[in-house]
Amino acid sequence: MAALGDVFRRARGRTLTAFRQGDEYQWKGPFYFIQGADPQFGLIKAWAVGNTGSGDDEWGEEIKLTEQAVQAINKLNPKPKFFVLCGDLIHGMPGVKAVFSGHYHRNAGGCYRGLEMVVSSAIGCQLGEDKHGLRVVLVTEEKIVHRYYSLDELSSQGLEREMVNMLAKQNQSMSNPF
Repeated sequence: MAALGDVFRRARGRTLTAFRQGDEYQWKGPFYFIQGADPQFGLIKAWAVGNTGSGDDEWGEEIKLTEQAVQAINKLNPKPKFFVLCGDLIHGMPGVKAVFSGHYHRNAGGCYRGLEMVVSSAIGCQLGEDKHGLRVVLVTEEKIVHRYYSLDELSSQGLEREMVNMLAKQNQSMSNPF
């Protein structure tokens, strides 16, 4: 088991310890890495039947494709410097209505087949016209409501009354179901 400790390295202090500073500190020439995304076991069936709330029971196709990806990467010569896997590993979408993300450093979004994609701007560096801020997401049994607040606005004014009222109404109905 001690050998596994060397295999699975973690980033600490903005440094990935898998890359030793003495070996990697200076530029030594070009390299490449592989980026894969969303094996999302179960999603193929869910999309095939047109019901994203299903599919968690059949992972065979995704497992086969993931194994194919690993085999293809292992055959490469020269070997990639590293492999990074992003996105969803397992499909667990019990009625997902919205997906929230960041990294674009500006607010954006859209809708596809009833699934809302919401991109929130950054707390830090802005690459658009938005102010530094945070997105507040309110989830009720019926809907998802979200709003982006600038840091100044959120700290000076708090949540807008409509969101507070919706939250209070939802909490009241949960504590008094009859």
